[in-house]
Amino acid sequence: MNWVLSSLLFLPPLMGIFHLLTAGALKSPARQWGSYGSALKRIALFWSFISLISTIILWLSLDQEGGFTPLMDIDWIEGPEKIIPITMGGPLVFAVDGISIYFIILTGFIVPCSILISWHSVKYLTKGFLICMLILEFLLYAVFSVLDIFMFYILFEGVLIPMYLILGIWGSREEKMQAAYYFFFYTLIGSVLMLLCLFSLYNIHGTTDYLTLASCSHVPSQQQQKWIFLGIFLAMAVKIPIFPFHIWLPKAHVEAPVAGSVLLAGILLKLGGYGLVRLSWPILPLGAQNLAPAVIAMGIVGIVYGSFATCRQIDVKRLVAYSSVAHMGLVSITLVTHDIIGLTGSIFIMLAHGIVSSLLFILVTILYDRHHTRLIKYYRGLSITMPIWGTIMIVTSLANVAVPPSGNFIGEYLSILSSFNWNPIIGVFVCSGVILSAVYSFYFANRVTFGASGSLITSPRDVNRREFYITASMIFFAFLIGVYPIFILEVIQNSLFFIAL
Repeated sequence: MNWVLSSLLFLPPLMGIFHLLTAGALKSPARQWGSYGSALKRIALFWSFISLISTIILWLSLDQEGGFTPLMDIDWIEGPEKIIPITMGGPLVFAVDGISIYFIILTGFIVPCSILISWHSVKYLTKGFLICMLILEFLLYAVFSVLDIFMFYILFEGVLIPMYLILGIWGSREEKMQAAYYFFFYTLIGSVLMLLCLFSLYNIHGTTDYLTLASCSHVPSQQQQKWIFLGIFLAMAVKIPIFPFHIWLPKAHVEAPVAGSVLLAGILLKLGGYGLVRLSWPILPLGAQNLAPAVIAMGIVGIVYGSFATCRQIDVKRLVAYSSVAHMGLVSITLVTHDIIGLTGSIFIMLAHGIVSSLLFILVTILYDRHHTRLIKYYRGLSITMPIWGTIMIVTSLANVAVPPSGNFIGEYLSILSSFNWNPIIGVFVCSGVILSAVYSFYFANRVTFGASGSLITSPRDVNRREFYITASMIFFAFLIGVYPIFILEVIQNSLFFIAL
């Protein structure tokens, strides 16, 4: 049991939650909200940065050969047979490998960015809001490192609670409760199917331990694997989301505060892709192979439909939200090609998209804070009044289109190559998604950035220093993983070979 590594991962968010809960002593009748709120923000930001540093230290201690680096194991429901006749696979094991570690680092990076971009939003950065964010960070660390599929389901569902509160309580408009209900019930209904499938796996194998299930993936028959994979895929398709299970996503993004949108786009949407990577080919290879044509067809429809739906949006937040549907359609295609290139490309797309999509939501929120409208038709010529914002917007749009040397380019190149290896016709449809993404990305960037200044632009204030540091750091990492991708690709491929291929 490596308690040192486990404390590095789990202790900072837990300490941040405890620190915020006991921060009431800082408040006195003579102090106004400003000083008390500033103290709360500094507490949450401090522990989120400590957590980010801890994830980097954990990455440095990773097993470079592709195996799992153990964190800890806990005897959670084991006991004498007369008292507890059924055990769910023995000790509860937490470990990280080359796949999960990068999602953990992405989580550690997105959370402090979410806090910083909301720094002056007094309505949002209350004690309850900050505690929800740190609880969400802790749950994400756990769901990316647990090696028991039943506990994975519990943590997968547990993520819903703090995000539901963030949407429903601190949402920005009148329809925030409707968006929260959409988010909660879509994910919950899909996850019920996954729970039934996990019970079926336990009934077949007698355990829910991930490594045990991956080592005997041939035991269920092809028919059993097909139905089990179908249930798990439907649950993950809602979370990714894939057409036609995407209805909740635009509503949630439009109504969420900026931190909620950044967390949704940056990391929560990646839970579905991560779950498919973990549960499809390692445990249910025959089921994934049998249903691969249907999944690919849904992915193609998602790419085309999501791209055309993005082109017709008039709300800047809905435009960015629908672009995520198109990109995640590409991820779903390459996840079922059973090709090491495709699996690597899908993971790389998720990591790069987590940074770029979060940055787009930050940029459109900056626009809304300045001008109090999200309608695209009111924006024009922002390169004149907001030159720094305009430059960042152009660079981010280029990264979203996957121009070299962005991280999106590496992921989409590998995904296109894998699609052509599977079927040239599939590859053509995937390439059409790349072209359509250029259409809506360049249209949006050109429409709001260039031309004569719009008559309704009332505030020419450009990005401030805090916003510039956040956006510049995200751009830096979005292009760093494209300029030097080998330090990610090699570790991911070693882990893929270790668990599945």
